[in-house]
Amino acid sequence: MRSQSKAYMYGASVVLIWSTVATVFKLTLRFLSPAEMLMYSSLTSLVVFAILLKNPLQLLKSVGKDIRRYALFGFLNPFLYYNVLFLAYSILPAQQAQPLNYTWQIFLFIFSVVFLGQRFTVRSLMAVLLGFLGVYVISTEGTFVEFSNIFGVVLALLSAVLWASFWILNLRDEKDIKEKLFLSYLFGSVYVFLEYLLLKPSLPSVEGIAGSIYIGIFEMGITYFFYLRALKLSRTTTQVSVLIYLAPFLSFAFISIFVGESIHPSSVIGALLIVFGILVETTQKSPETQQCEKYGKSYNQSDHPHELR
Repeated sequence: MRSQSKAYMYGASVVLIWSTVATVFKLTLRFLSPAEMLMYSSLTSLVVFAILLKNPLQLLKSVGKDIRRYALFGFLNPFLYYNVLFLAYSILPAQQAQPLNYTWQIFLFIFSVVFLGQRFTVRSLMAVLLGFLGVYVISTEGTFVEFSNIFGVVLALLSAVLWASFWILNLRDEKDIKEKLFLSYLFGSVYVFLEYLLLKPSLPSVEGIAGSIYIGIFEMGITYFFYLRALKLSRTTTQVSVLIYLAPFLSFAFISIFVGESIHPSSVIGALLIVFGILVETTQKSPETQQCEKYGKSYNQSDHPHELR
């Protein structure tokens, strides 16, 4: 199989997996609290990263003076980011929470200008305005008058800010992405476990555990590396990263079928505006943006380090 065909195969698998996570979030939250879901999913992902590293103990011996850095990274992701994101999903319909979380790329544009000195062009301004217009359409359900749930909207946008912040901070770290994520999740899991104990959780159901394991393996885990593999095999990053923007719309289908939400036209229109705003930037990639793309969920600024999600 040719490299570009393999790149599309990996890219398509990423689109399919990320299209399911909003649905799995909502279904799992029927059985677990956000903190409980985070506990089981983050531990699962930590195991996944440890397996991918093959020799995590050797990495731990070399952390040394960087321990405070990874303690901070772990606090941002998975602890703070996923606590906020899962709480947003527990409050908002999945069709709103999912595209609102995609605005992390819009915030990444802004942070790149503020903290990395990237030029802010007319095209960048258009991207930001389109993104926030999409947020407004989704948040008001197309009425342009009253927010459907302002607290949930704020949480979803805050999760986007936290995700963008995590990846901006990671740009200065030269470690391999597997090592970064393992160390972040190692420290983050400590915070998550302490939170879990403080909340005095009940015995989890099989459904809750199964959903959390799925999230830990796919949302937080190996899908990042499928995406990285696709980028390495592709002739250009844009050929793969553009595929990722199909995920929000395919996600609506899963949400409708399995969660039972009736998809509101404003959710689709808002998601289109957010994605189009991101795509406006794809033809002017800065070095910082290209570096971001190495880390996962596409940062189309050309392009999220997540990678994109």
